[in-house]
Amino acid sequence: MSKPDHLNRRDFLASAATFAASFTIVPSTVIAGLGKIPPSDQLTVANIGCGTQGLREMGGLLTNPKVRVVAVCDVNKFSSDYFDWSPYGIRDGIRETLGDESWGEGKPGIPGGRDIGQEYVEKFYANNKPSGKYKGCASYEDYRELFAKEKGIDAVKIMTPDHTHAPIALAAMDQKMHVVTHKPIANRLIEGRKVIQKAKDTGLVTHLLAWSDRPEYRQIKAWMDAGLIGELKEIHNWSYRPVWQQWTKRPAESQAVPEGLNWELWLGPVPDMPYHKNYTHNVFRGWYEFGGGSVADMGHYSLFPLFETLGIDRSPVSARAFGTTTREEVNQVYQWVKNDVAFPASCTIKWNFPAQETLPAFDLFWYDGGMKPFACEELEVDGKDTPEEGLLIVGSKGKILGGFRGENPVLLPESQMMPGRDSERINSGKWTEKLINGWLPCWKSNRPGQLYPRSVHY
Repeated sequence: MSKPDHLNRRDFLASAATFAASFTIVPSTVIAGLGKIPPSDQLTVANIGCGTQGLREMGGLLTNPKVRVVAVCDVNKFSSDYFDWSPYGIRDGIRETLGDESWGEGKPGIPGGRDIGQEYVEKFYANNKPSGKYKGCASYEDYRELFAKEKGIDAVKIMTPDHTHAPIALAAMDQKMHVVTHKPIANRLIEGRKVIQKAKDTGLVTHLLAWSDRPEYRQIKAWMDAGLIGELKEIHNWSYRPVWQQWTKRPAESQAVPEGLNWELWLGPVPDMPYHKNYTHNVFRGWYEFGGGSVADMGHYSLFPLFETLGIDRSPVSARAFGTTTREEVNQVYQWVKNDVAFPASCTIKWNFPAQETLPAFDLFWYDGGMKPFACEELEVDGKDTPEEGLLIVGSKGKILGGFRGENPVLLPESQMMPGRDSERINSGKWTEKLINGWLPCWKSNRPGQLYPRSVHY
């Protein structure tokens, strides 16, 4: 990876965590005296979006010796009113990366914004300077100004709310920059198509952070190729998301735009609307304008690698969806709440897929917000239920059940996985080769009482 033009795409896609921090080319003046990887083997990166997830993943960029973060960008200067999954997760992650247990001491709340991003970068690189000082990370409010002023940037990492992913990616590729995008590619289908086409036209290396290699899926495919579940009929995938507060209508009251937040830039391509804190930070995904709901939040992690493994590349021909509803009291009368602004608290979606190159036509079902398929007969006879999150692949002769991303898959009925059962079929030909290569049997690794462990994702 000596030059950006010769990036190996397989290495690029090796894993979301490794890849996200695997890139840089820096002028020698930037890292002179560090005694690290030479400039020709590094890639310069601009990190756009310094909210909770942007800061959470910043440590991976900083600690990768092939990366030099030279600029950060966020429409928010600084605030400590972000929402996260724990009160000190962001702070403790920064402390660990910096090796400074006192960082953020005495500062209440959850921090975010470009000032924190810039401080994080410069404090980390200062640790590697004999002088203990470093000033080499530019800070911008507007990504367009960053692109206009910063020359020699090889890649951008986009960590902004969903609705600005596509505009930033398109602008970056216009500047011949490689692109890492946090999921999803866009929250509008037409925008996503434009980004994909732009990547094809430019030949630039792009990466969607939801992608990661899932060896469990290769195992599942081996079972399917061996005919152990017959012909594919259905795929079911479910998550307990959303994990953010959800609304059914826009806020009625108006709020003043906080100091340091450029609300117009935060809206980006979305038509103007009054500011409210319920739109920003870690709750944007629930709104049609700004996010894609739970399926855009988590579906990428489970379905993207599954589609690649099984060879699903032909688009669905139809889709249907149902979501939860509610009513409210108005003048002592319950009235229907018309929700045309936000995703429901829970939903089910069904896509009809046509035949693929190596698969028959099948249906794909998504469930979220506590919805999930009822236990199939093979589970009920053993007194078991479907897990809180999971993946179920239904064939004409059997089923495969695993965690949300296929973790610890098992064949249903489980008798198919036990030694001595169906030995002639399991030990024949191509299937024996897969067994020898260690793709099976996963049942040996399951601990008693934890056959279907809950999976955890950020």
